[in-house]
Amino acid sequence: MPLQPSHDCPLCPRLVSFRTKWRKEAPDWHNAPVPSFGPEDAELLIIGLAPGLQGANRTGRPFTGDWAGDLLYATLLDFGFAKGVYDERPDDGLQLVRARIVNAVRCVPPENKPTGPEINTCRKFLIDEFDTLPKVKAMVLLGRIAHDSTLKTLGVKATDAKFGHGAEHQVGKIRLFDSYHCSRYNTNTGRLTNEMFRAVFSAVRSYLG
Repeated sequence: MPLQPSHDCPLCPRLVSFRTKWRKEAPDWHNAPVPSFGPEDAELLIIGLAPGLQGANRTGRPFTGDWAGDLLYATLLDFGFAKGVYDERPDDGLQLVRARIVNAVRCVPPENKPTGPEINTCRKFLIDEFDTLPKVKAMVLLGRIAHDSTLKTLGVKATDAKFGHGAEHQVGKIRLFDSYHCSRYNTNTGRLTNEMFRAVFSAVRSYLG
């Protein structure tokens, strides 16, 4: 089983302080590192940035409870990487199929912006995730931070696999698929359309068969 940070992980002081603040303001929220979601024999690993304040930080499941999750889970359901009904709750019964989701940073950061040291500190959990998921053949990297942290985890130079929406890179037995993050900001500004996002997962589906 991949290593998960403890409920009261002390590694990043700024994130601990932010988490403590929200435990006081919203004591019924998750307000803790968000664990990975999905089977450990997954062939597809989806890597996000960090929990959203009122999304995963509130619900305790990656991409659950905010717009990014609405788009991501609808897409996963359409392409057969999930089954059931997504109802923005961790107890909605939704199951991932051949897929698993993890964030590069497990705790919610202020303004959705983790610092470089926080990303580096949390990478040990991403490394362990990679090391204990033997069947992964494809990874979808949602945004530049997820892309860069994944390259460092895999020991790949940034110049050898440049980020770009729709870009694909082969690293050993694993194919990397880049996408802009499915945030409300990106979709509202037109940086990422539903069609662009679906095209990435269509390519993943074709690759995995």
